[in-house]
Amino acid sequence: MSGQNPAPAPTPEQVPPRRSLVVGTTNGTEKRKERGVVLRVLVYVVVAHALAFFIWLLFLVGNRG
Repeated sequence: MSGQNPAPAPTPEQVPPRRSLVVGTTNGTEKRKERGVVLRVLVYVVVAHALAFFIWLLFLVGNRG
């Protein structure tokens, strides 16, 4: 160690205020979240139906053989 004292911590008056990272954007709005949920549900429904159709085809092909 060099024997010097560290600089004192700044007082609250010296610290600049923090800025929000989402100023002027729509990232945190409910409308955007709602759109994301609707899209996710739509994708899940389509994938579930495609999987069910594939399993149904397996049974159909298995009965013929």
